[in-house]
Amino acid sequence: MKSVLSTLSLFILFSSFLKSQSVPAPTPANKRMESLSQRKELTDNSWFNHLAFQNIGPTVFSGRVVDVDVNPSNPIEMYVAYASGGVWYTNNNGTTFTPIFDSQATITIGDIAVNWSANIIWVGTGENNSSRSSYSGIGIFKSNDRGKTWKHMGLDESQHIGRILLHPVNPNIIHVACLGSLYSDNVNRGVYTTYDGGVTWTKTLYVNPTAGAVDLTMDPNNPNVLFAAIWERTRRAWNFTESGAGTGIYKSTDSGKSWEMLTNDASGFPHGAGAGRIGLDCVRIKNETVLYAVIDNQDMRPKEEPKTDDLTKEQLRTMSKEVFLALEEDKLKTFLEDNGFPEKYTVDTVKSLVKTDKITPVALVEYLEDANSLLFDTQVIGAEVYKSMDGGITWTKTHNTYLDNLFNTYGYYFGQIRVSRTNPQKIYILGVPALKSEDGGATWKSIDGDNVHGDHHALWLDPKMDGHLVLGNDGGLNITYDDGKNWIKCNQPAVGQFYSVTLDMAKPYNVYGGLQDNGVWVGPSNYTPSDEWQSSGQYPYHAILGGDGMQVAVDTRDNATCYTGFQFGNYYKVSRTDEEINEFIQPQHELGQRPYRWNWETPIHLSVHNQDILYIGAERVFRSFDQGKKFTAISGDLTKGGKKGDVSYGTLTSLNESPMQFGLIYAGSDDGYIHVTRDAGVTWKRVSDALPKDLWVSSIQASQFMPGRVYIALNGYRWDVFDSYVYVSEDYGDHWMRMANDLPYEPVNVVKEDPINPDILYIGTDQGLYVSLNRGLNLMSLGDLPSVAVHDLAIHPRDHELVVATHGRSFYKCNVVHLEKMNPDMQALSCFDEKLKTRFSSRWGNRSAEWMDFYDPHIDFPVFSADTGKAILEVYADSLLLHTESIHLYSGLGYYQYHLTMDESAIEELIHFIKSKDSKSDPKVAKRDNEKYYLPPGKYIIKVRKNGLDCSLNLEVK
Repeated sequence: MKSVLSTLSLFILFSSFLKSQSVPAPTPANKRMESLSQRKELTDNSWFNHLAFQNIGPTVFSGRVVDVDVNPSNPIEMYVAYASGGVWYTNNNGTTFTPIFDSQATITIGDIAVNWSANIIWVGTGENNSSRSSYSGIGIFKSNDRGKTWKHMGLDESQHIGRILLHPVNPNIIHVACLGSLYSDNVNRGVYTTYDGGVTWTKTLYVNPTAGAVDLTMDPNNPNVLFAAIWERTRRAWNFTESGAGTGIYKSTDSGKSWEMLTNDASGFPHGAGAGRIGLDCVRIKNETVLYAVIDNQDMRPKEEPKTDDLTKEQLRTMSKEVFLALEEDKLKTFLEDNGFPEKYTVDTVKSLVKTDKITPVALVEYLEDANSLLFDTQVIGAEVYKSMDGGITWTKTHNTYLDNLFNTYGYYFGQIRVSRTNPQKIYILGVPALKSEDGGATWKSIDGDNVHGDHHALWLDPKMDGHLVLGNDGGLNITYDDGKNWIKCNQPAVGQFYSVTLDMAKPYNVYGGLQDNGVWVGPSNYTPSDEWQSSGQYPYHAILGGDGMQVAVDTRDNATCYTGFQFGNYYKVSRTDEEINEFIQPQHELGQRPYRWNWETPIHLSVHNQDILYIGAERVFRSFDQGKKFTAISGDLTKGGKKGDVSYGTLTSLNESPMQFGLIYAGSDDGYIHVTRDAGVTWKRVSDALPKDLWVSSIQASQFMPGRVYIALNGYRWDVFDSYVYVSEDYGDHWMRMANDLPYEPVNVVKEDPINPDILYIGTDQGLYVSLNRGLNLMSLGDLPSVAVHDLAIHPRDHELVVATHGRSFYKCNVVHLEKMNPDMQALSCFDEKLKTRFSSRWGNRSAEWMDFYDPHIDFPVFSADTGKAILEVYADSLLLHTESIHLYSGLGYYQYHLTMDESAIEELIHFIKSKDSKSDPKVAKRDNEKYYLPPGKYIIKVRKNGLDCSLNLEVK
């Protein structure tokens, strides 16, 4: 490996090159596909392929299910697709699951389709929802052996796949709804069809560069008749236009070869600029084909007069000063109380501000309009259900009232409809919650249960048993046999979508993390997922807060006080031991000001110099000296000032204070700015001008070894840019050098410096985990993780364990105590001078009952080997050879088992040796029930020999 280069001259040269760079264009699929070989090389040449990671859950909740495919002939058998957690198989009705897609280059899933009679599985990668963490895929995969092996079948540029539709008779005909890229325009959208089992594909339906296909359905009596839902949407980091004139329903009568648009002025179906995501289902009622559709209608509702004489936001938007000052006191007081204004804003105070022209009446509305409120405070029509009895030519809405509180403003996240095959009057639509109609869509009621998560994305209806449903949502999988009255929760897989991870200093230490739509949780680091808790009633992990869980900071003086929260900066001070401590700590703006801009995942940071000091970032940095009771802004706006749109933007995303110097603080934004202050916020300097522009600053870490050293990661995911940007500065950000240049095209979420070895860096990307032993000059893949998004990392300085927060497979941990001792110039064979200890037991080699296995003890010992091959393990008492066996060493760092056995031929000499050391001892080595002999208490040497080299470890049996 190369030696570490860190001279200032290199930084200056490289920063002059960077000044000419601008935001790159979206990464084409061929670049991403080519980089898969680069990832394979980083894996094949890694020293850490056999470093075992342990999943530590939790599993009591789950991750987002996007599809479920159930065997209609044997409904206890099914495949379940998780948005970012892969594909899992169960044949015992969800009691246990096995992952079947982990060996592939990506495990983010849009849809699956199973040909149960032929044992063929199709997997479309790239989530079908257009959410903030909807990861893109690399096309479609096929398995002919129930998931044992897979073959990539093309559609590389599809990025997000909405639906896969199989021909019921001909297995070579497959139709695929391709959404296309999420954050950029592209032409690889629409409906693709193969007539030769995926060898070749034809794009048969295309509308425009921002309109993709999101759903497909088929006439159950005529597989040549298809219906496709095209959805136009444009997502940017600052704005989401979730509807458009390109949205519509299309029909094909020739198995996808040609299409006709159905939704026009004469159809009766919503169309035009307000037409959002559409979901489809098609059934036969008697001898007629009936087509159902649910649409996210983004057209505005007609304005209604208030049903009471209460003061409304709409009135305040246009109210004059004179009318406002004449308002009745009770009416204004009710408005202030109902909308949660701080107590200091009394009726008299507010009227005085208006009277003196310090504010206008509309300021009361603007005060409330933050990003979180706009998710719910909307006047769009929302969800609507339509039915067509003539093949989609004309449509009738099934209900006369609004379907309120189902989609709100985020119907783009849902859009699924299912109709019962046993009772066509029974219709189900998914959102928040799941709704059921038993009268053809005229009236609706919720079928959510106490153990059912609220955000629903997948539903299977048993075609033979009415009321048997399998439901997928942000909380996992649920099954009902009584049409939603009671539900089974099937959350055995660890597929949580974590945004963050934090560790405390308890023994054992605890792991904290915030999750997509599942709140904030904490649990012990030594937890091994099991069902044992169902007997005790005590699940080891516990919820701290709800909502979309975000970052956590823990006061390690008591390992109980936490600062955490949910989306858009709604943070609290809470205590794990005192339920009375639950204080809202978000800094508040003043009346007359616009709300602060808070990122979806607002950054917080607890000072290591004094844990009463807490930092939090909006568009500016706030600091509290008293555990969040009072915040003061210590910066101005550190972003480019925001952009017009409906998503909070121009916000801080990363915040870090140097562990070496109080007041040395770095702040990074979603629009590409990085600032530093070296005087605790008195002055700030922008240090990002030489870096690529407008990229999300996903990670900042100030070094704990060199005061001027700082690492950053920039992320282009929100531009559909998949390059990996990691930089280091040795002079507080004045000059930057790009590092980790051998990473594949995978956006980087986090870079962390090892707390023990300054040359070791850990890097988490949208596809996995990497490590560098020379501060980023060269990378290797780390461990045996699936290709899951790694959002955050934490390394415990005392216990030498790396904890990985994945966005799709919950938490993993791994002991890195030996990795921390490694460097690029390792000896060809090394045992790390390890001192091993174990305790002798009479259980060794015995069993307590005939029906039980023999207890076979072992110790794990580390060995680094430069290459793969056979080696000899020898065990000595001083120079007395007690045992010899052959072992197979892997290339790199490996952990091997020695079962504490000794050879029968050495027993007599060992007893004599022990007595020569202590004449009063009476050692006994007896044959155990398993016919083996084990080392008695004492001190031993384990020696490993390979290719003329050897290394040794000390072992003590107590």
